[in-house]
Amino acid sequence: MSLRTTCLLVSTLLSALGLVVASCQKGGGTEPDAPAPAPTPYTLTVPPGFPAPIIPADNPLTNEGVALGRMLFYEKALSSTGTMACGSCHQQSKAFTDGRALAVGVDGVANPRGAMSLTNVLWSSAFDWDGAFATLEAQAQHPIENPIELHQSLAAGVAKLQATSTYPPLYRAAFGTSTITNDLTLKALAQFERTLISANSRYDKFITSRTGFTADEQAGLQLYTTHIAPGVVRGAECFHCHTQPLMSSQYAGQFFNNGLDLTFADTGRGAVTGLAVDQGKFIAPTLRNLVFTAPYMHDGRFKTLEEVLDHYSDHVQMASPNLDNNLIQGLNNPPFGTHMDLTATEKRQVIAFLKTLTDSSFVADKRFADPH
Repeated sequence: MSLRTTCLLVSTLLSALGLVVASCQKGGGTEPDAPAPAPTPYTLTVPPGFPAPIIPADNPLTNEGVALGRMLFYEKALSSTGTMACGSCHQQSKAFTDGRALAVGVDGVANPRGAMSLTNVLWSSAFDWDGAFATLEAQAQHPIENPIELHQSLAAGVAKLQATSTYPPLYRAAFGTSTITNDLTLKALAQFERTLISANSRYDKFITSRTGFTADEQAGLQLYTTHIAPGVVRGAECFHCHTQPLMSSQYAGQFFNNGLDLTFADTGRGAVTGLAVDQGKFIAPTLRNLVFTAPYMHDGRFKTLEEVLDHYSDHVQMASPNLDNNLIQGLNNPPFGTHMDLTATEKRQVIAFLKTLTDSSFVADKRFADPH
């Protein structure tokens, strides 16, 4: 072999070795992402009178992140059977509930609780009926992996997304990388859910203008916001738990026993904290858009608003352990009786007011609809 031939061979081998090393450094032949443009900050409008929104510093809202989260919210590949998505149990037409007393997962097994509305979760500091999760990012993983919900590991779902031609570019636009991870998936879902803002009801317009309510609706608002003074002041006690303007206790992260039962098949908050004082307590869900969210209570036991009002008026279990103190003070005051005892007129008025919390534009907003 000539010297020239030998040199050429060595040069060729060295070049090939260099290519292999470079390929290994780049991750087995996969070219790294070129720097992606920074995502566009999402324009968030906080409704008048609403508190400061709760947005983690490490997951700011962006147009690209919200768009990706919307895709993922309706993505059935996140379920083990490919037949359900987050949007299956949180349907926009029902204010992101599902119309069932108890949610049903991919295997046809009923959850012990109903699907909660996602209305205005941007302002929530506790998630699920028992407040088991402190952030939307943490909460989003649970229904995906829960055996009686979507029943699939998040990692398996992420692998499915990575194998598509659709999702890697969307992740790159939202987060600067085409590599899909569990963390980025949860962040995107949370971003979309934080945009589900409802603040265009007749109630909102009345609060701004103090006009537009009927006499019954105004009387219902008065009852809603009044603490009972037996024999002196009539009230319905609603505002203690369903605090204005969000009409829930999720912002404050408060839990209540509203006197449904004497013993608890579902111990609610108590199962999370392990404290006896929390047995039978649940978050007070938002009353906004409640005309779309029947049936009511954590187990869907009440089909109508009339049944709900009958409970609070006439059937609160006063001997229920850990009963909310506002109900004890307002209802248990002999000789005036041991129940609220709303009249038929007062019940009608409270329900008339509750219906003013309906935001029809929210359930029809195309920004929240399935993009697939």
